[in-house]
Amino acid sequence: MLAKKIPMRMCVACRQMKPKIELIRVVKTPEGEIVASAGGKLNGRGAYICKDKACIEKAEKIGALSRALEAPVEKAVYESLKKGCEDLD
Repeated sequence: MLAKKIPMRMCVACRQMKPKIELIRVVKTPEGEIVASAGGKLNGRGAYICKDKACIEKAEKIGALSRALEAPVEKAVYESLKKGCEDLD
């Protein structure tokens, strides 16, 4: 029997390919709201970022999420992502 293929995605900050379940999906909804998608199933344009505070800070510094989502990302979104990472530790 063949092993199930693991979906891989690239982090917008560190540019490393990782299994999809190890990343956070950030979505620009059709209404233009930018949110983190817990299950990775929300509709809209998505970008993936590592569950790592350093990656989130790098993405904020270089504007990676803004580029990937083609919309400005509020500081509050980065703060909530960082807080979510601390909850995982």
